Amino acid sequence: MKTICFYFQVHQPFRLKRYRFFDIGANHHYFDDFANKSIMRKVAEKCYLPTNQLFLDLIKEYGCRFKISYSISGTAIDQFEMYAPDVLESFKRLAETGCVEFISETYSHSLSALKSESEFKKQVQLHKEKIQQHFNQTPKVFRNTELIYSDRIGEMVAEMGYKAMLSEGAKHILGWKSPNFVYTNAINPRLKLLLKNFTLSDDIAFRFSNRAWNEWPLTTEKYVHWLNSIEEKEEIVNLFMDYETFGEHQWAETGIFDFMRHLPQRVFSESKFEFLTPSEAADKHQPIAMMHVPNPISWADEERDLTAWLGNDLQDEAFDKLYSLIDKMNLVHNEELIRDWKYLQTSDHFYYMCTKWFSDGDVHKYFNPYDSPYEAFINFMNVLSDFILRVETEILGNRKENEFATYSQDEINKIISEYENKINELKSFTAQLNKPNISIKKGKVVSKSSNKKSETKKIKSKEIKTKDKKTGTKVKSNKK
Repeated sequence: MKTICFYFQVHQPFRLKRYRFFDIGANHHYFDDFANKSIMRKVAEKCYLPTNQLFLDLIKEYGCRFKISYSISGTAIDQFEMYAPDVLESFKRLAETGCVEFISETYSHSLSALKSESEFKKQVQLHKEKIQQHFNQTPKVFRNTELIYSDRIGEMVAEMGYKAMLSEGAKHILGWKSPNFVYTNAINPRLKLLLKNFTLSDDIAFRFSNRAWNEWPLTTEKYVHWLNSIEEKEEIVNLFMDYETFGEHQWAETGIFDFMRHLPQRVFSESKFEFLTPSEAADKHQPIAMMHVPNPISWADEERDLTAWLGNDLQDEAFDKLYSLIDKMNLVHNEELIRDWKYLQTSDHFYYMCTKWFSDGDVHKYFNPYDSPYEAFINFMNVLSDFILRVETEILGNRKENEFATYSQDEINKIISEYENKINELKSFTAQLNKPNISIKKGKVVSKSSNKKSETKKIKSKEIKTKDKKTGTKVKSNKK
């Protein structure tokens, strides 16, 4: 049988609050708690909770015949913990069915794979631990941020022990070849590649409610007919999309939930397809060729490249400035700094700085909380300036601690004794200053009366020459 592989990206960034130049050095809280909470609750009610319940109902109805997969970013899980524990519990219920696979990615949905192998692998490990903690699964398949992939990134993923990776079936890479097969990494063929069928995926994710689309309205009957029209030798259709497609991008009023509710039954009754998780699909299908991707690709925009996040002067300046801190961050142990470091790496911050206003401008505008990419850049750089000051201060403090760590106990006691003596001297000095008629002159404590004549009058003697009446001789006498 042929395979349908459903994969959904679940991600929410920690959005920055408006951070002014004058906040630098004075305010170290960067994130808009109100916006993050309100958006999370809105998306939870419109998308996460109803869609999770829908898929749970389908699994109960069809058992292990219906299977799906998710990659949930660490920042999204953190926000579930903070603002939407009911959503986290609903994902756990899906995990318990055994019909849902959770996939690895970078913890903060970052672009670290493009800049630092060590930071990339560190974030992947953190995300794997988070998945194990909540869903009791050890991921076997990897999905990089926004399906960003290259030969080198695939090699790093293979080195970490993953057996398969998801990517985009980009036309400029595949050429005449079809995305409906399994491929391998060009450097390490042990890593299998599952490629998104962007036409059939985007029919649901982007075109479903577009009344100007010549195929509107999309029905399950029509969709399964398209699936059946795929060439007989092609083996797998990978339907990859944002989870927010359901209820958020495509509102409930469009019929998107009804479409998904009836799709499995139509597939089972009118096609030769089965639903498998990415791990199962990678095990079942043998790769037909290597896929050479020397330069990174993604699933974003018509170009399927990196220009949604990098390429203009604003994005490159912010990106390079942020990742110039990697070596310094390896010296930091402050948990708050490490948390902020992860959240500032989220790719959305660079997405907001995109200046593309042609083919995909409307899409970028929809997801952008700023009025302009320049405002996004200035806000991010203000935050980054304060963050750099905090990192420098932390490292300086650590160095002083390390200096003391090299001293013997006798040396430490001697330093403490010297400081105690100095403190006592300063206390004595302060005590004298608090006495009346005391002042400072040339760094010395002196009495204010020392520069004045004594209040007790010193009586000076005056010599007076007089004549002795008896002898007539001149004599000296003192007159008071």
